[in-house]
Amino acid sequence: MNGIQARFMLDWPGFTLDVDLDLPARGVTALFGHSGSGKTTLLRCIAGLERAKQGRLVVNGETWQDLDHWLPTHQRPLGYVFQEASLFTHLTVLGNLRYGLQRSFGAQRVSLDHAIELLGIGHLLERKPDRLSGGERQRVSIARALALSPRLLLMDEPLAALDVKRKLEILPYLERLHRELDIPVLYVSHAPDEVARLADHLVVLEAGRAVASGPLTDTLARLDLPIHRGEDAGVVLEAVVAERDASWHLARVEFSGGSLWVRDGGHPLGQVVRVRILARDVSIALEPVTGISIQNCLHATVEQMAGDYHPALALLRLKVGSCPMLARLTQRSAAGLGLVPGMAVWAQIKAVALIG
Repeated sequence: MNGIQARFMLDWPGFTLDVDLDLPARGVTALFGHSGSGKTTLLRCIAGLERAKQGRLVVNGETWQDLDHWLPTHQRPLGYVFQEASLFTHLTVLGNLRYGLQRSFGAQRVSLDHAIELLGIGHLLERKPDRLSGGERQRVSIARALALSPRLLLMDEPLAALDVKRKLEILPYLERLHRELDIPVLYVSHAPDEVARLADHLVVLEAGRAVASGPLTDTLARLDLPIHRGEDAGVVLEAVVAERDASWHLARVEFSGGSLWVRDGGHPLGQVVRVRILARDVSIALEPVTGISIQNCLHATVEQMAGDYHPALALLRLKVGSCPMLARLTQRSAAGLGLVPGMAVWAQIKAVALIG
């Protein structure tokens, strides 16, 4: 049986974790929520670092925990990447990596050389940790976790301790892991931009409970979730690079709802990419509008309407082709346009971010 079944009930004074999840067997599952929602506690239960007396954990058909069975942490074939890269300061990078091999779990899924190449740390092997930047230390920490040949990789906010520059430095390596490895990853984050770039599946946690779990695109487009309270509300779509306009440094990407012009990211024609569209960058018109600077205008249908984080605002879920999209506008604008579910409109998209 493929996939991860995780059922945990854990009671602490002032906090209860109560989750029952079926997660995919491959790709990146993001555990998303505000501080105190239970993300790290859930990850620690999966790792066996917290023992929930009422718990069941099955990973691809192998039971790690049940009522009468408990696999201790050191016997669970997983890799764990913490917020801070805990490297041995007296060892070189290569020494740290080789230390990880001592508790490798069976046949190697990722060779040490492959892990070094994937994380781009070949030139760092003879350095000690005190001569590495924060981003370099975290890349070494991830490579060490991969050297264990884990059947599950847990990452607890691995970018939280990094500044923006180091974070942007390491994200492309995480995207490469996502593309090239078939090890399932559980990735804890409270940063919507990380979730948008890396995740395939999204679990939204609030007060110790999973209030949503599903594919990234569908879950991001739900109007009833806390993930939509704020300026980062938006969706992620998969598209294909179809055309380049070299004179204006733009690329046209196609998806089921039409096509969008975006800044050219250098991707080859035919490559599948992700684009992120924020609700604040989508406006609504009843007819196609000409003579404006907005170049992306798509036919859409209003599916749902809801209040937003401020009483003056409304959040709309649109259907563009087979893809969901969000739009944020004032309640007065929505009323003035007479918007109701089922209505055909035009979505004017002011900005589209090509994120991977």
